[in-house]
Amino acid sequence: MVNHFTPNFLANMKAFTVKVRAPWKTYVRSLQSSCLLLATLSAASVVAQIPSVADVQAAKQADNSQAPLRGMVADASGARIGGASVRVLRTNGAALKTTFTKKDGEFSLALPEGDYQLVVSSPGFQIREVPLVVRDGRTTVSLSITLGLNPVNTTVQVHGREDDLGGIADSGTQGTVGAKEIENRPILRSGEVLESIPGVIITQHAGGGKANQYFLRGFNLDHGTDFAIFIDGMPLNLPSHAHGEGYSDMNTVIPELVQRVNYEKGPYYADVGNYGSAGSAHLEFFKTLPQNFAQVEGGMFGYGRFVFGASHKLGVGNLLYGGEAYHDNGPWTHPDNYYKFNGLLTYSQGSAESGFSMSARGYHGQWHSSDQIADNAVPLVGLFGTLNPTDGGHSQRYSLQSDWHRQSERSHTQITAYGFYYDLDLFSDFTYYLTDPNRGDQFEQNDRRWAAGLDAHHRIDGEWFGRKVENTFGLQVRNDWIHNGLFQSQGRVRVDKTDSGTGNTLPATTQADHFTDTQVGFYAENRIQWTDWFRSVVALRGDAQVFNVTSLITSANSGMTAKVLPSPKMSLIFSPGGKTELYAQAGFSFHSNDGRGTTLTIEPVSGDNPYPNTAATPIPALIPTKGGEFGLRTSALPHLKSTFSVWYLHSASELQQSGDTGGTTASQQPSERYGFEWANYYTPAEHVTVDLDLANSKALFTAPDTDDAAPGSPGGKRVPEAVGLVIASGVTLHDMHGLSSSLRLRLFGPRDLTSDGIYRSNYTAMLNGEVGYTFLRNWRASAEFLNVLDRRDHDIDYAYESRITPTATSAFTDVFHPVEPFQVRFWLRKSF
Repeated sequence: MVNHFTPNFLANMKAFTVKVRAPWKTYVRSLQSSCLLLATLSAASVVAQIPSVADVQAAKQADNSQAPLRGMVADASGARIGGASVRVLRTNGAALKTTFTKKDGEFSLALPEGDYQLVVSSPGFQIREVPLVVRDGRTTVSLSITLGLNPVNTTVQVHGREDDLGGIADSGTQGTVGAKEIENRPILRSGEVLESIPGVIITQHAGGGKANQYFLRGFNLDHGTDFAIFIDGMPLNLPSHAHGEGYSDMNTVIPELVQRVNYEKGPYYADVGNYGSAGSAHLEFFKTLPQNFAQVEGGMFGYGRFVFGASHKLGVGNLLYGGEAYHDNGPWTHPDNYYKFNGLLTYSQGSAESGFSMSARGYHGQWHSSDQIADNAVPLVGLFGTLNPTDGGHSQRYSLQSDWHRQSERSHTQITAYGFYYDLDLFSDFTYYLTDPNRGDQFEQNDRRWAAGLDAHHRIDGEWFGRKVENTFGLQVRNDWIHNGLFQSQGRVRVDKTDSGTGNTLPATTQADHFTDTQVGFYAENRIQWTDWFRSVVALRGDAQVFNVTSLITSANSGMTAKVLPSPKMSLIFSPGGKTELYAQAGFSFHSNDGRGTTLTIEPVSGDNPYPNTAATPIPALIPTKGGEFGLRTSALPHLKSTFSVWYLHSASELQQSGDTGGTTASQQPSERYGFEWANYYTPAEHVTVDLDLANSKALFTAPDTDDAAPGSPGGKRVPEAVGLVIASGVTLHDMHGLSSSLRLRLFGPRDLTSDGIYRSNYTAMLNGEVGYTFLRNWRASAEFLNVLDRRDHDIDYAYESRITPTATSAFTDVFHPVEPFQVRFWLRKSF
């Protein structure tokens, strides 16, 4: 592979990288002790925040030196609103104080000098944001704030899980995670930003540069099959991908530039089509930063990173730019040597109501890879070893997108357009010497594409027979021009191979195609506020998928396929009072299959099928899903926000095209999933938050599946690798005299690896911590402690047949990728 990095850059990266060599266990024990001590100190700091009587009196005296803030909240007619929430936010979005208006609509606060944002809200009214500057502690500031009526469910600025989404959300599993919450989470890899979504698990099974493995709601989602991800409205999922359908690479994301993550679960949302059955995540990036910053990081196992971001006025608009340079070897015997570079440039004008923006993004990464290994290979290569050190790959993605939006008194229009170029060259080896004992089983997957799309919607606000109504009409169009292929390789060189069972030749080119994948979706949604305590959302979505495939191997696999699928959706929201809402939902959705499989009539010659001219049956273009959910959201208890839901999801088939073999994978029969989710966010004190998210699910085929069973077994109904129990919990101390710290637990339970349940994984549990301190006003130092307990759990588990050496006997066994061991990373940030 060509080295694109200069010696100077490599030297600079090594300058701030901490390398640990044997005997590293001594360092581990020392660092673990330090971490536990820091966690104890953090807990002591939390206890110390419980105020004494003297503290309360001192605080009252201190308030006397702050600027008195008085205000009045009323509606458009002048009628005063009692019980309205008035939240004071710092410029970085962190909550400072909260109060409520009295019966006469008046409120009062005391604030020190500074810049703030007031967020004023009341059920049935639009949320109002008011900028506030306090400069003179002796002057009384008076405000008069008017709230407009909420038509039905107007989109508002929500900053994070601490916000009350009552009257806004359509379900108990819809929410928002803000930038401050993301910043306070220790993360190993950028994709773990999505673990801020309750119930989501992010893992990796082969090399840092490959897309993450996603788990949610009883799915092993592979790399994104039923989980839709959007970046400022641009879809991240890639249809008809060379490695796996819906492939979503979060390495393109710079976490520090993410303003919020909006999420929703289930097939109930009209604006989400393909891949949205289990859920969706919408990442919104900053248009202007609270503070410009530059940050340098270093850590164990060759880890180093530099990231920066800045924004400033440019003409009548704002310019934001940021970038990231990253390197990591990981704990592997053969280092990943993963390099990646990210860049973002955004120009924006206007406001959240009316304006436009343009963004350019670029990503480039290259890496070696220690793929998953069979359990019986550990004595041979070690826990962090590999059976093929030539695995790895490189990838890049460059995009340009624009957004235009306008809001009037009775309507709102938004149009997002995007285009991008993407390529991936990936070398993998999962069965080692099972097929060809001489040249091994490595294969190459190549994907190159251009893509362009449009997402437009128009909302009309009005009244029907005195009922407040919103009608929204949306159009989504996307086209991918794709060149991809599957090749036999040895040491990253394409070669013919010989099948050990039949003696047949496996050609170097297993599959190669040029094709287009076109998606068109249209939806109409109606929202009605029937009474003060009941509203409804009813929608109908229609999607069409068209594939036009040209096979470069055989014309028999060329052709065109088209499919149209309607998806009705409904949500009923009840507000009985007591800061509680109840939800009932039902809906249909789908995921698309690989376009190559829809025209496949001749099975590609591979290790799974070494026979030429074997007839194949085309797979369905779209796989429909349907589900229902009952949920609850409440903030009735002081400082506690909780949601609970029980859900069900039916998928018409688990059958899909396999990018690893060129054929199809089981199972043909339908599947059913059901479970519950319980999420809690507690703020017992100004600087302390506690969150606890619990989810559990079950995934079953409607009939026994023999293809995914252990050898000799008649099979069973369990869907292999489906996630069950998920627990995510953390305690965070933030912004207390410059000190912040967090301690987080992440656990997901045993998973069936075969349909009969004979092979099962163990629990995977990770405890991560972080301690940071702000000094000299604009400097911040932090340390992250990952896998504090140094557990030897597995990131991913499978069960299948493999052969670990040319002379070994093939074996059906557990195949896994271990979690990374205990490690420490440090970073230093300068804000300006």
